Amino acid sequence: MADGSAKIAQDARQLAYSTSLADFNVADIELFRNDTLWPWFERLRAEDPVHHCAKSEFGPYWSVTRFRDIIAVDGAQEVFSSDSELGGISIYDSPQDRRHSSFIALDPPLHDAQRKVVTPMFSTASMAELAPLIRSRAATILDELPIGETFDFVDKVSIELTSQMLATLFDFPFEHRRLLPRASDLILTGPDPDGGPPSPEVQAEMFSTFSKFTELWNARKGAPAGNDLISMLANAEATSPESPEHYMGNIVLLVVAGSDTTRHSITGGLIALNENPDQYDRLRAHPELLESAVPEIIRWQSPVAHMRRTATRDAQIGDKTVRKGEKVVMWYVSGNRDEDAIDRAAEFIIDRERPRQHVSFGFGVHRCVGNRLAEMQLKIVWEEMLRRWRRIEVVGEPVRLNSNFVKGYTSLPVRIDA
Repeated sequence: MADGSAKIAQDARQLAYSTSLADFNVADIELFRNDTLWPWFERLRAEDPVHHCAKSEFGPYWSVTRFRDIIAVDGAQEVFSSDSELGGISIYDSPQDRRHSSFIALDPPLHDAQRKVVTPMFSTASMAELAPLIRSRAATILDELPIGETFDFVDKVSIELTSQMLATLFDFPFEHRRLLPRASDLILTGPDPDGGPPSPEVQAEMFSTFSKFTELWNARKGAPAGNDLISMLANAEATSPESPEHYMGNIVLLVVAGSDTTRHSITGGLIALNENPDQYDRLRAHPELLESAVPEIIRWQSPVAHMRRTATRDAQIGDKTVRKGEKVVMWYVSGNRDEDAIDRAAEFIIDRERPRQHVSFGFGVHRCVGNRLAEMQLKIVWEEMLRRWRRIEVVGEPVRLNSNFVKGYTSLPVRIDA
């Protein structure tokens, strides 16, 4: 298995360095599904850090691959817009009415007014209240894992923990919690691989899930204030339009955001520690290093691979001129491996001096509102795993999400020895 992975990586490097830069399309989903993206971004950072792809299945787009350029673009929302009517935040072109949008696909001041509605859920007081619940649930999940046999870590741990937390944040029926990460995966995998719309079966599954949110929204709108995201959104002026299709954007955003960072970073962290056994041994001996290991896992995994912006006027990025209306893609997954900004960026180091120097949560007004919750969940679940077992061994190759937007996993075979 290791030899096969090394051969795939070697072939990917050879192809990346023998391909003309004019033919580069780093948004190719196969690069993410096969984990062969790294040499392509490495070459762009070195030779053409602001790169124009003239032709792709997503149309023409600019790739921003260096850490400092990403920070500059992400922090200039007046020049590089997230507006859904201009195309939104994904490399997929999906312009839509602002009324249908989530707040992440809006510019200030609309963005600020809507984001402010959900911010109390992620306050210091809320974190303190959620921590014991997360620990209790993590302990229960881990205590039920099979010992001495192979099982799917994504299903048994990553999905289960995040689905329980999502159900709590939304006050969603607990028995249906698995619908939430499933809905996230259906949204993120994008259109049919052949370029068509989602299949009727997928559309029916998504409709069934989100119709439950409509029922909960209608029941809670106008009711006494509840401490859950649906109640907050349904009863705030900035986020409570009358028509379901006008508020579902924020529901979709919070389902995906509440699922992707934690779920895929839990899995990605286990993979990274198995690939770096010296770091695993060190973490076992010094669990207090989780303070720096958790943000390092999030940097290393880069669960949100990219964010897209649209230029509102001609602008300079590095030595390139981007024209008004052009699509600009910030590759967080590349910025987090930028050796010019992050010391030994190609290495997984659990005791980094500046572990939060990464762009996994974005930058500026769109920085992830739930970043503290994501870090807290990761820290707690790893504290509980380190207390129980010497090691959780990865025994097979992961299956990766079919997406260039979220870098994640659908399964990972592991084993815990008795």
